[in-house]
Amino acid sequence: MSEWQVYLLRCNDGSLYTGVATDVQRRLLEHNGELRGGARYTRSRRPVALVWREVCESHGAALRREAEIKALSRPAKLDLISQQYDQEQVFMNASAEIGGLEKARSICELVETHAGAAEQLRTLPPETVEGLWRSGLFHHFNTCDAGGCEPRFRDMIDTWVELARQDGSVGWIGIANFPSTAFASAYLPEEGFQRVFRDSGDRVTLGGQFAPNGLGNEEPEGYRLSGAWNFGSGTGHSAYVAAGFIPVRDGEMLMMDNDSGMPEMMVATLPREQVTFTDGWHVMGLCGTGSYDYNVEDVFVPAGMCYRLFTTTPLRGGSAVFRMGILPVTAAGHASFAVGLARRALDEIQQLAIEKTRMGDLSTLAHRETFQRNLAHHEGMWRAAHALISQTYTEVETRIDDGSALAVQDRIDMRIASTYATEACKQIVDFAHLSAGTASIRDGNLIERIFRDMHTATQHTFIGEKTYTESAKIMLGLQQDSTAV
Repeated sequence: MSEWQVYLLRCNDGSLYTGVATDVQRRLLEHNGELRGGARYTRSRRPVALVWREVCESHGAALRREAEIKALSRPAKLDLISQQYDQEQVFMNASAEIGGLEKARSICELVETHAGAAEQLRTLPPETVEGLWRSGLFHHFNTCDAGGCEPRFRDMIDTWVELARQDGSVGWIGIANFPSTAFASAYLPEEGFQRVFRDSGDRVTLGGQFAPNGLGNEEPEGYRLSGAWNFGSGTGHSAYVAAGFIPVRDGEMLMMDNDSGMPEMMVATLPREQVTFTDGWHVMGLCGTGSYDYNVEDVFVPAGMCYRLFTTTPLRGGSAVFRMGILPVTAAGHASFAVGLARRALDEIQQLAIEKTRMGDLSTLAHRETFQRNLAHHEGMWRAAHALISQTYTEVETRIDDGSALAVQDRIDMRIASTYATEACKQIVDFAHLSAGTASIRDGNLIERIFRDMHTATQHTFIGEKTYTESAKIMLGLQQDSTAV
């Protein structure tokens, strides 16, 4: 028999709603309108998030406990939520109290030692993968239920920047594997969560491609999936593979339930053994990321192993990050990666300038006034890019924490910040590469690798020109919204 539970939801307006159910995850979907049903109170206050629950002995006991909680003051309810969170902390990984930046710094020597091997293997070597596990980084971004810390944006940005500063390939794994696994921990239905996380003891990581390059024919218990995906970041060491797809019913694509005119988009979580890898990862930069091409043909995927690409309704986790959805986290990751690479490029060229004398010069590069001017200029550019993404994402996160819904303007601000920061950092890397002269064209030179990694990363469509043009169309009143922001 299913257990009765009493639960608390945090609504979009900041209010708290109390209810009882035997299947809290299903009830949450009903409250958010993703399934039929839900309370009248929550219909006008969506999205709502689960922040507390308690198992009761019977339906009657749950109803009595519900009445007790409803009678509590708001501060008392918040204290109840805080107490449960503190208890759950006990069961988290022992490294949970350490921030992501400290965890990243703890593996710096290991990452740098094996960076060359990653390039040769075209995927992270076992030593680096194990270091990411040992440090707690592979868990860090997850929900607390999946052994994670649910970090805030500032923590995530600092972590990504540091990893990319150490090595571009590891930095890219940070913006690919960490969020992909965290999304699954927050958005997968209970069946999938149990299979992916509980059955593995929470030692699991996901890689792959979220772009809807597959079609999933709807069946009673799930989808029959076929498709092919390129650049599955981090799939070289991932036990599960994410695969974006469009659901199809009776030969017709299912459409989003809004006025966008866009098809619904889903993410399937596939066991590695169901996937056919065709490699294809012979590239200029980010060589060590194991971003293999892959496909599936007529593979059945249970509904419990899928979630909506644009969902902002986490089934687990109380962090505002999960209520903002996949796109903002992805955009923040791309920008942070670029900021980390650019930081290392500036550090390297500054040191090289002290030591290097260019042909025909009487003194080192550090004594050239043009270099001095450009170094200071690009240092300022880096600080501006770093500050812009940190400020923009933390401000939006704070508004979501305070109960606001994610507004179109919030999304515009975040996408502009990410694309601008990436473009600025590319210019910084180009400056360092040009200033280094022939040193930066030799295999094994760090600036040479940074240059290749940056120019590979900036080919990604996610931080392309369309993020500017679509944002501008909304700013100019030419359209109301866009899925590109």
